[in-house]
Amino acid sequence: MPVELNHTIVHARDNRESAEFFTELLGLEITDEWGPFIVVALANGVSLDFATVPADRIAPQHYAFLVSEEEFDAAYARISARGIEHYADPRMEKPGAINHNDGGRGVYFMDPSGHAMELITVPYGGWGA
Repeated sequence: MPVELNHTIVHARDNRESAEFFTELLGLEITDEWGPFIVVALANGVSLDFATVPADRIAPQHYAFLVSEEEFDAAYARISARGIEHYADPRMEKPGAINHNDGGRGVYFMDPSGHAMELITVPYGGWGA
């Protein structure tokens, strides 16, 4: 069996707030709740298991999501409508913009717990990489 990522735990100040922020922006659904986790399954079989932890124990992480052009348009419209600060670059030097890297589009923004989220429509290096 090849090695596959199955799930990752996303530390959050409030697991429901973070899961709902994510699902509402990307048009997804919460797929399960058990124990301390609120689970969001992604199309590739990986799940994000949001868990509430003390704020001082949250180490900001980077999560990048490959989305279709249509999903990007819808998510970006929600980001803009909600006034969520967003950037074309990971250093946050180009506010209010998107990038056009590798023949696609991308945007960076922060989730409620301080994680750097990224949406891209083409993998880094392009589809041939």
